[in-house]
Amino acid sequence: MKTLRSRPARMFWLPALTLTTMVSVGACGGAVSGSQKGDAGPPRSGGNLRFAVGTDAGCLDPQQVGSSDTLYALRQTVDSLTDQDPSSGRIVPWIASSWRVSDDARTFTFRLRPGATFSDGAPVDAAAVKKNFDAIPELGGLAILAQGHLAGYRRTEVVDQHTVKVTFDRSNAQFLQATSTAALGLVSPADTARTPQQRCTDGVHGSGPFTVSRYRPNQSLVLKKRAAYDWGPTRWTKKGAAYLDTVTFDVVAEPGVRTGSLGSGQVDVIGGIRRQDEVALRRSGAAVARRANPGVVLNLGFNNGRPLTRDVRVRQAAQVAIDRQEITTAVFPSGTRPATSVLSRTTPGHVDLATDLDFDPARAKSLLEEAGWREGGDGVRRRAGQRLSLTVVSFSTAGAQRTALELVQQQLKDVGIELNVRQLQVPQFPQTIRAGKYDALWGGDLTRADPDGLRTLYSTRLVNSYRIEDGTGLDSLLDRQAATLDSEKRDGLVSQAQKLIVRQAYVVPIADQETLIGTSARVHGLTIGASGGVQLHDTWKR
Repeated sequence: MKTLRSRPARMFWLPALTLTTMVSVGACGGAVSGSQKGDAGPPRSGGNLRFAVGTDAGCLDPQQVGSSDTLYALRQTVDSLTDQDPSSGRIVPWIASSWRVSDDARTFTFRLRPGATFSDGAPVDAAAVKKNFDAIPELGGLAILAQGHLAGYRRTEVVDQHTVKVTFDRSNAQFLQATSTAALGLVSPADTARTPQQRCTDGVHGSGPFTVSRYRPNQSLVLKKRAAYDWGPTRWTKKGAAYLDTVTFDVVAEPGVRTGSLGSGQVDVIGGIRRQDEVALRRSGAAVARRANPGVVLNLGFNNGRPLTRDVRVRQAAQVAIDRQEITTAVFPSGTRPATSVLSRTTPGHVDLATDLDFDPARAKSLLEEAGWREGGDGVRRRAGQRLSLTVVSFSTAGAQRTALELVQQQLKDVGIELNVRQLQVPQFPQTIRAGKYDALWGGDLTRADPDGLRTLYSTRLVNSYRIEDGTGLDSLLDRQAATLDSEKRDGLVSQAQKLIVRQAYVVPIADQETLIGTSARVHGLTIGASGGVQLHDTWKR
C-alpha cells in the first residue's frame, strides 16, 4: 500500500475525481453486470424488476439495518456523501462534490452539491448532514455500524449552506470511506428527530433514486422511482432518474424456490445462491454476478463472559476442530474459499493465518483434556458432572448459512463439544446482545472495504457482543489503527489485531464470503458495489 507522506499542517481540497482512499480494494475486482447475452439494444426505461431475497430485517431505516437482503432495497433510497468505486477502491463524489481533510485526520470538511432533495422535499444541505451525524450516536442497538463509523465523534459545524465540517476527538483514518456506506446514508432532518423504533417501523425519507412505496413485513417491499432525481455519482452511467419505474423485493425463504422462480421467469433477480443452485441457473440461461466481500468473514464468535467459553483452551479446541475446507466445498457456491483470518483476503491489511486455523482434531481433543474435559458415554465431554454443551445464537435463516452451522455442529461433536442452536429473528438482536445469555454467536460477517470492521465488532468500547475483556491490548491496537494515516503502519497494527483475535480464538473464522446475485437474461446494468450491495439506478430490463 502507498504510504501517505507528511504534509504541511493545513487543510486542502482533494481533487473531486482522483482521490484514492488510504486503502486499496483492487483485489476485490470490479463491479459486475448481469447477463448480457446477445445484442440487448439501447437501454429502455420503465417496467418493474422483481428481486427475490431470503429474509427481511423488519426495519426500514438503512442507518439501523445490517442485513444484506434488506439493504439491497434500502440502499436505493438513500444517498451518501461519497461513493466508492468497486474497481479501484477510490472514493469519488456523490452528495459531496469535494472534501478536505486535516493533516491529523480529525476534521473532515465537505462541500455539498446544490439541488439535491430528500423525498419529503427538504434540501440535502449542511444543516441536514449535521442533524444526521448528531442523531446517529443516539440510535439504538441496531445501528452498530453507523455508530462505529462515528466513534470519537465530537461535533458537526455548518460552515455555510453547502459546506459542513465534521470533527472527531482523535484521528479517524476510516471515516472518509465510511461516508460511502449505506450505514451513513443521509435521511431527512425530520426523520432524525424520531425515535429509532419509529424510523424502523415507518421508514425514513432519503434522497436516493427510489422511495419505499409499499411494505409488508416478511413478505414484500416495493420501491418507486423518483422522477426528479438528478444527483447520482459520476461513475453511474445514466444521468437523471433511474430506468426502472418500480422494484419489488419478495421475501422467499427457500433457496430452491428462489432459483426455480428465476428459471421460470417469475422473478428477475435473486440473492442467496447455494452451490447446488448454480447448475440449474446456468441451464435456465441466467447469469451470476459475483463479488468477493471485503471485511470480517463468516465466523463462530464466542462470548468470553460465559463460564465455559471463558477458557481459551475450549475456544482454541473448537477452532482447530472445524474443517473449513469441508464446509466451503459442501455448502457454499463454487469459488468460496476457507477463511485464513478474521478478515477476508480481499480486505486491506489482511494477514494469512492459515497455519493457526489448520484442521487438527487430535489437538482439539488434547486441549480439552488439558482443560479437564473427559470423554462421555454419549459423545459429549464432561467435567465435574457438567456437560460441555454450548448455546449458539443465529440470526440468519439463509439456507447455506444454516447448513454450514449444522456441519460445524457435527464437527464439534466429533471432539466432544455439543452445540445447541437458538434461531432468532434480526429484531431480537439488541435485547439478546444486552442480555448476553449465549455462549456463541453465529455469523459475525461484516462487509466493508476497510479493516476498521474489526473495531466495530471487537472493541470493548463499542457494543462488545463477545464480552472481550479490556486489558488484552486489543482495544489499543484497534484504536491506533483507526487513527493511523500511514498505510504501512496501519497494516502492521491491523496484522497484530488479527493475530490476537485468532490466536486467542475470540472467533472461529469459517469462510470468506461472496455476494452472488442471479440475474435473468433480460436484466442489464445491475452492478455490485464495493461493500457488496447492489446498484439499481442503471439497471434496466429488455
